Amino acid sequence: MDDTLLFEARARVLADLQARHQATAEAVSLLEDACADRRWWAEQWPAGEAYVAGLVAQDVQDALLDSIGRWPLCLTCDADEPVHALHIQPDLGGPDPVWVCEQSDQAVAPLGGL
Repeated sequence: MDDTLLFEARARVLADLQARHQATAEAVSLLEDACADRRWWAEQWPAGEAYVAGLVAQDVQDALLDSIGRWPLCLTCDADEPVHALHIQPDLGGPDPVWVCEQSDQAVAPLGGL
């Protein structure tokens, strides 16, 4: 497993956490756990290395649901719309993951670009 992929995945997710003011100690700890889990996963399936960054983002998103709720929230839709989140596409997380609005299905930003 190439550690560069995990470092890049970590940096991209951390940038998005920081952009949405959620880079708390708890969130960073969840990010570290997700990276460790995906290291094992990528070692078992080397062909899946291109999916690691998006999967780490999805793992953090799922873990944060229990503590802070939905993350990241969509900030591009009308204020009249109900609060809704973004999700990573493609579903498997790669090879070029982007945050997509769950309401409008429009791409909002690449992973790491919130």
